[in-house]
Amino acid sequence: MKPVIFGLSGPALTDDERAFFAESQPCGFILFRRNVETRSQLRALTDSLRTLTGRDDVPILIDQEGGRVARMAPPEWPPFPAGPAFDALYEIAPMSAIEAARANAQAIALMLAEVGINVDCLPLLDVAQPDTTEAISTRAYGREPQRVAAMGRAVIDGLRRAGVVGVVKHMPGHGRAVVDTHYHLPTVTASDAELEVDLAPFTALKDAPMGMTSHIVFEAWDAARPATLSPVIVGDIIRGRIGFDGLLMTDDIDMKALSGTAGEKAAGALAAGCDVVLDCWARMDEMVDIAGRIGDMPDASLARLDRAMATIKPGEGDFAELIAKRDALLALV
Repeated sequence: MKPVIFGLSGPALTDDERAFFAESQPCGFILFRRNVETRSQLRALTDSLRTLTGRDDVPILIDQEGGRVARMAPPEWPPFPAGPAFDALYEIAPMSAIEAARANAQAIALMLAEVGINVDCLPLLDVAQPDTTEAISTRAYGREPQRVAAMGRAVIDGLRRAGVVGVVKHMPGHGRAVVDTHYHLPTVTASDAELEVDLAPFTALKDAPMGMTSHIVFEAWDAARPATLSPVIVGDIIRGRIGFDGLLMTDDIDMKALSGTAGEKAAGALAAGCDVVLDCWARMDEMVDIAGRIGDMPDASLARLDRAMATIKPGEGDFAELIAKRDALLALV
């Protein structure tokens, strides 16, 4: 099995993808809006991935946060609120905000599980700052570490209750980036002491099953390399100081924050200590390059993957009741 999660080009596997995935054996897959059309189509796609890999628990990921980041969208699926809606409620009623975040996440997970998706790239544990890039500020749970951690834990719990694994992101924190990593490489000049604020939510949720890195240079820790490619940040900060021992995946290595070929970036991230590379765009030449540059998944990473997927239990909850509970709580604002 290769330590990589690949994207798919469309709503069904192509013959070329089927052959390539059968040969390269990626550890998982990630879906985007180009892959989702209807409930029946999406269930058929996820079933085909399980059949192809022979693994009932193969990780099938999606970014279904709510707000601007929603791959499953109306009219086939309902909209969901993003992090700031819960942050606003927390200002006046913290426990209600936590319950609303949990109910919302559980409803999302029921929707995902229905179509065979078992991992959601949620929650963001990034602590927003006054100048945080819109790419994060429109999604974050707030500017105070304790509330970000509290709502993040509620989200992880809500997802788990409905049979879906959560992914904490973007380690060790994306809140101080003032540019979007999709297009630029941010450099954070904050001191080690100042960055304690950014680490706090991740430390509080260090037992999360999966995590995702950020493509950001932190001068206090490694002025030469972004977190995804930094053995210092992965080893000393994420694994050491935060204490995270879950499955650590990269953010999408196609983002412009990283330079080099797809294979070079993938190999660099794994050499830095990431467990898994995330490559989202289903470009066959790049996927072939990555598969040719990386080895098999190490035993330690396989163990982390197995532990994460073992947290999946049969889902529970009534979708309509959860949505009604969430909306009643959010209406308090």
